Amino acid sequence: MSEPLVIRTAEFVKSAVRPEHYPPEQGSEVAFAGRSNVGKSSLINCLVQRKKLVRVSQTPGLTQTLNFFLINGRFHLVDLPGYGYAKVSVSVRSQWGVMVESYLTGRSTFRGMVHIMDIRHPPTPEDLQLWQWCRDRGIPVVPVLTKADKVSANRRASHRVRAAASLSVEPAEIVLFSSTTRLGREELLARLREWITEPQK
Repeated sequence: MSEPLVIRTAEFVKSAVRPEHYPPEQGSEVAFAGRSNVGKSSLINCLVQRKKLVRVSQTPGLTQTLNFFLINGRFHLVDLPGYGYAKVSVSVRSQWGVMVESYLTGRSTFRGMVHIMDIRHPPTPEDLQLWQWCRDRGIPVVPVLTKADKVSANRRASHRVRAAASLSVEPAEIVLFSSTTRLGREELLARLREWITEPQK
C-alpha cells in the first residue's frame, strides 16, 4: 500500500449543482458519498484535520449540492449530498441521482469515490444500488464503514465480514473508520494517494 497522503491545507472552494458551475478541471478529484447522517462530513473533517471545514448538518438530507474543497492547493475532495433520507421528496431524490450521475460520469478529473456506510447496520438497498452502479461503470470505489467506535472491537470484524458479503468484496478491502478515535485515517489516506496526481501546469 502507498504511503498515506499528507494533507497540509484545506479550503472550501464552492458549492455547485450543475457542471458549468464546477471549479476548473485540474489535478485530481475524489468524491465522498453516503447516506444522510452516516458521518460523511465528520470523516472528511477528520481526514483534513479541520473540525469545521465541512459543516455537519443537524437536518439530514438538507445539503443538496456538490461541495468542492481544495487540498494542498492542487486537488479537490468533493462532498456529494447525502442520499436515502425518507423525508426528502421523491423529486429531490430524483434530482440527486441526475446531479451525482452527471458528475461521476462526466468529470474528467474524477479519480474515484469513497463510499461511506454505517458499521452498525448492513448496507442498505440505496447503498447497494450506488455500489453496483459504480461497479458496472468501472468507477474505483473504496468502501468505508464509519462510526467504528460505536461497536466493540471484537464485533468490528464480524460487521466488516457482513458488509463485505453484501458488497461482494474481500473484508480487507473495507476500511474501518472512526472520526472520534481517528481509526482508519492513515489507511484511507494511503488509498487516496493512489488516485492523486499533480495538476497540469
